[in-house]
Amino acid sequence: MKAIILILIAITYSFATEITLGVVPQQSPLKLSKKWTKITEYLHKETGIKVIFKTEKSIPKFEKRLEAGYYDIAYMNPYHLVNFRKQKYEAFVRASKNIQGIVLSKDKNLEITKDNLKGKTFLFPAPNAFAATILPKLEFKEEFGFDIDKDANVLYVNSHDSVYKGISRNIGDIGGGIYRTYNDFNKTGNNNIFVVYKTKKYPSHPIAFHPRVDKQTVQKLQDAFLKMPTELKKMLKIKKFILTNTEEFNIIKNIGAK
Repeated sequence: MKAIILILIAITYSFATEITLGVVPQQSPLKLSKKWTKITEYLHKETGIKVIFKTEKSIPKFEKRLEAGYYDIAYMNPYHLVNFRKQKYEAFVRASKNIQGIVLSKDKNLEITKDNLKGKTFLFPAPNAFAATILPKLEFKEEFGFDIDKDANVLYVNSHDSVYKGISRNIGDIGGGIYRTYNDFNKTGNNNIFVVYKTKKYPSHPIAFHPRVDKQTVQKLQDAFLKMPTELKKMLKIKKFILTNTEEFNIIKNIGAK
């Protein structure tokens, strides 16, 4: 009888489990909510774990929450994983396609040279946005000898969508983003900005878990992400989820140091 009671308690606990999923706000909270609440519904149905979607109005606010360990699991950029180690989140799945930063302008024929860039206004979503901010700044300095922070004007505008809108409305001349959010923006009919530079590719945004989350819960979630239905992955603009670990992102540490 005691064994039966223990089994019933374990079953009850498994169905009562509730965790938070933090998503880095590359787009507006409303746009993210429409996508990710469907993902959390799927995860709940598949695992019995109630997953609560969370995001913030800006990437810096998300980073503060991440550093405080507010989220049980989080979809974060690679720079966050290796440089925000106070809480020691550990990666367990990621999109199979590597991430690449892009630089955009209304001038589709803009030539990337010191003379053409000096004094321009650059729009970025946040200082620590990996592909949209860090990679363009690093590669412009290394490839063209152009220090964006010193030789241009820089505005941080909270999200990728805000960058695209800002360039489109002449708030800035040039901006950083990634193809996934840029392609979403183009679907709205605002297709008057163009890609003028592409960065090198790196392992894409991981989904990582906080150390307080037990291994059984992580395993259930990992299995659910790996077999996620195609229609849900399409909604996230992700072709396939694959296994990963934090060590895969060690290459990012060198970028952080630079």
